[in-house]
Amino acid sequence: MPDTLELSGLITFTLAIMIFFVGGALNSAIAPLRSWNIPEAVTGGILAALVTLTIYIAFDIEIHFDLAARDMLLLYFFTGIGLNAKFSDLATGGRPLVFLLIITVVFLVVQNVVALGGSALMGLPDGVAPLLGSISLVGGHGTTIAWAPIISERYHITNAMEIGIASATLGLVLASVLGGPIAGVLIRRYNLHNDKEQDPIVGLSEEEEESSKAQISYRKFLTSLLVLNIVIAIGYALDEMIEEMGVNLPLFVICLLVAIVFTNIVPHILPKLEWPARTPELALISELSLNIFLPMSLMAMKLWALDGLGFSLLAVLIMQTVVTVGFIFFVVFPAMGRNYQAAVLSAGFTGIGLGATPTAIANMTAVTRRHGPAPLAFIILPLISAFFIDLVNALVIAFMMQ
Repeated sequence: MPDTLELSGLITFTLAIMIFFVGGALNSAIAPLRSWNIPEAVTGGILAALVTLTIYIAFDIEIHFDLAARDMLLLYFFTGIGLNAKFSDLATGGRPLVFLLIITVVFLVVQNVVALGGSALMGLPDGVAPLLGSISLVGGHGTTIAWAPIISERYHITNAMEIGIASATLGLVLASVLGGPIAGVLIRRYNLHNDKEQDPIVGLSEEEEESSKAQISYRKFLTSLLVLNIVIAIGYALDEMIEEMGVNLPLFVICLLVAIVFTNIVPHILPKLEWPARTPELALISELSLNIFLPMSLMAMKLWALDGLGFSLLAVLIMQTVVTVGFIFFVVFPAMGRNYQAAVLSAGFTGIGLGATPTAIANMTAVTRRHGPAPLAFIILPLISAFFIDLVNALVIAFMMQ
């Protein structure tokens, strides 16, 4: 058994900020990282994960991070996304939303077919296939933790949890690295650009940060923070009510939905109120939350769990990566319109297909900070990945288990 080093919440939070700056410095120093639209938080987070892996191997010490603050940052981020979601945009985005939902359902089936076929081809035991499909890749660590005990009991796979966690971890790394370059290739190949000036959803563009537009009002900043806290508090109250009804929804999804309702009602009832939707202040809070959430998530990854992946398992995951990239280029991008918005969604879909929703948003943020806003992408993708996809994935997994 390795020794354990416990790091407090304050130390963890501070390290996450430092890791973000390290990632930014690396992106500035290594040109391909910037041109490939790799988020600074991802660059630093993966480096930190490699450092913890080195400490584990060299000194037999396993570092445990207190990640309590990470959950709150996730609530801030998705609540901010909800506050920016106007019904007029949702009406405009109705068709893309439906298209993306259909595409995602098709992808879930494709991903599980690849898992079944790849597992059979490599001679893996029954029950391993679901762990290399949408359970770990689209579902991520949370879905893996939920389903691994069921698979272990049904198929007598003693290391089901380790296989699933390792697969989800590798998928998260691949999603973080591939999303930006995929969008970059599409933008350059088709000479895409943002058609008009639009308000920020997450973060400020590189040009805005260097210009006078980056000036932030502390009063509006505090107003944004106050509104976020009020919505999140209501989300907590509703979460308890929903649980008592026997319905289980992630808290961040509830906060997202509450924020959407509030941002489309309150400004009409109180027109003189300074509502924070699509302001630089709210965009800054959203990006701050994401850029601390991601390093905390990535640096806490136990990469040594990948040691449990033999050649056969790795081969199936490589197949999944190739199929996912091909699906994005030949299905997602054309179906979503072959425009700039479609390119940004393609970066996000990499996160859906291989990683997690925050990774998808981080990929899109890195692209839009360099090439311009894509508000619709930031509205429809979280609705798909944070709400619909969990419901559909549960049905697909249940069918696959048969």
